[in-house]
Amino acid sequence: GKRRKITSIELTDISEGMISDARRNVKAATESWSGRDIDVIFKFRKASCEKTGAKDESYDLVIANHVLFYCKNVDKALKEIARVLKPGGVLVCGTYGSKHMQEISKLVSAYDKRIALESEKLFEKFGLDNGKQILEKHFSNVERRDYEDALIVSEAEPLVDYILSCHGNQKEYLVDKFSD
Repeated sequence: GKRRKITSIELTDISEGMISDARRNVKAATESWSGRDIDVIFKFRKASCEKTGAKDESYDLVIANHVLFYCKNVDKALKEIARVLKPGGVLVCGTYGSKHMQEISKLVSAYDKRIALESEKLFEKFGLDNGKQILEKHFSNVERRDYEDALIVSEAEPLVDYILSCHGNQKEYLVDKFSD
């Protein structure tokens, strides 16, 4: 018979709740995979970027999408990621810059100047403007790839939901005006 390729994917997060969500989402997404030529083994584990608990050189690929700027110590997290990557392994990490969602920030500020949608400027910790320099301290080959996009908002409710979900002080000034 045809030999099936086995791939192992480990999903980690510092939050047990996020791991539960991932487990549920993976199950729903993979139910239709029967009959494929690949077997994927999913593992779920609570871990921090700064201390993964993984063995040296154990991963071919690490993906940290919109994660690094939440780490207490970005350099420590990158050192740990470099440690667990196999030689030739790849880190793919996503972040954003100072202009991220600037139109929404302007809209909210025009409504009430006291509102700040983020409690800290995460992009200053690890973002498009400084990310390459930070990564080059730990990795020899760093490449930046920008993702150009646009969002057309045709309904107010999803925009209000997004604004209320941000990590700033907006709930203090808005939640009573937009709650059901």
